Amino acid sequence: MARPTVTRALLTERVHQELGLSRRASAQLVDDVLEEVAQTLVDGGSVKISKFGSFKLRQKRERVGRNPKTGIDAPISARKVLVFRASRTFKHEVERQLATWDGDGSGRGPGPDMRDPL
Repeated sequence: MARPTVTRALLTERVHQELGLSRRASAQLVDDVLEEVAQTLVDGGSVKISKFGSFKLRQKRERVGRNPKTGIDAPISARKVLVFRASRTFKHEVERQLATWDGDGSGRGPGPDMRDPL
């Protein structure tokens, strides 16, 4: 069985369940956190979330690329790209859970903590 994608709505529901806030307040909280992350990045800062990872914008310089169909060189303009780097704690936790997951959809794979997307 495929695992659900974690969405804003799923995060909102989880906040509602865990903190007992109304759905409206939970949605506002999730929106505020995501807006703060985005604005910090736009303002040139980085975002570090303990035991999860860090986000930052990286400046890429202009370079020459190649069209794979035609083989013709084409300029690629300078731009900023969003970079996420997972923390060691997060990487180890994912690796630990993957080690016990059989991935065959039989329901015998992941432990109870892997069945819940959050």
